[in-house]
Amino acid sequence: MSESRIYLAPFQGITTFPYRSVYTKYFSGVNKLYTPFFSGVQKTKTLEKRASELNITHHNNVQLIPQILSKDSDEIIRFVNYCDTKGFKEVNWNLGCPYPRVANKKRGSGILPYPELVREILTTVKHEINIDLSIKCRLGYYSEKEILTLMEVFNEFQVPELTIHARIGVQLYKGGIWFNAFANALKTAKIPVVYNGDVFSVKEFETMSKKLISVDRWMIGRGLLVDPFLPIKISKENVPDLDEQKHIVSKFVTELYLAYRKKTNDRLQSISVMKELWSFMCYSFSNPHKVFSRIKKTKTFDEYETAVSEVLSEFVWLGSDEELFPKHIYASMDETQF
Repeated sequence: MSESRIYLAPFQGITTFPYRSVYTKYFSGVNKLYTPFFSGVQKTKTLEKRASELNITHHNNVQLIPQILSKDSDEIIRFVNYCDTKGFKEVNWNLGCPYPRVANKKRGSGILPYPELVREILTTVKHEINIDLSIKCRLGYYSEKEILTLMEVFNEFQVPELTIHARIGVQLYKGGIWFNAFANALKTAKIPVVYNGDVFSVKEFETMSKKLISVDRWMIGRGLLVDPFLPIKISKENVPDLDEQKHIVSKFVTELYLAYRKKTNDRLQSISVMKELWSFMCYSFSNPHKVFSRIKKTKTFDEYETAVSEVLSEFVWLGSDEELFPKHIYASMDETQF
């Protein structure tokens, strides 16, 4: 198997421009980044309100892929062609968002039970765009078997890259992955497939990669937010010792916090974003619940800065090797992801 490529999954509200810029400054090992999804871009003016997300095509030499959430062919075409004018070579179509407010409108994973609708959209879009349209999906919405029919469609249109999260939509992020269902879908694939789902440690990555020997592309979301060093641990680059990791994390969260403050014009919203990140990263520290409790209760900039200083001085950085994240029972703090 060739060297694995690692992609950073998109998270609404977290993996925005500041995060991507600061993350790629301090950490390596990621080969692609994805924007949080764009939606409701029926008009160019609406799209331009978030145009700052698309001002550059790379962060510190790491390729950025814009993502669109839509079931409207015209909207997808408009977005892809706009990204084309900005210099992007690929756009990703989100067929994975599991949340009912999206899925009930046949968007995100809610479109997966309707393969003919997917085929109809791809038929319309393919003749109107000049750059790649990759896809991120789940195994299905109601059933893990939905992917088998969908794979026929994806193969037919020669989708340049297909990322499959190995859950179904109704699970959200709860319960285990459908590993065998992913493996069965992989057998029918005639296109490049990216694995996504429950990679939280090197041990888990190695276990999965030994079973999925044909997969050389991996998208990591929550696992990377828990431990930002996970990609270089997987690629076995020069991994700093735990003390140095903690020092780098300290610089990372400080610069990221200041970047969010700048982006929000010093509004307290920047603390809320950092709290969401800490709700993941706390699981790389000893006693994660105490760590997050310190951060969560802060209400001012001074309180937040004091809490972070205390966390970094009082708690031990363990990274992902201890596998403390409760992946099978986890539900997002505000369920904004994807």
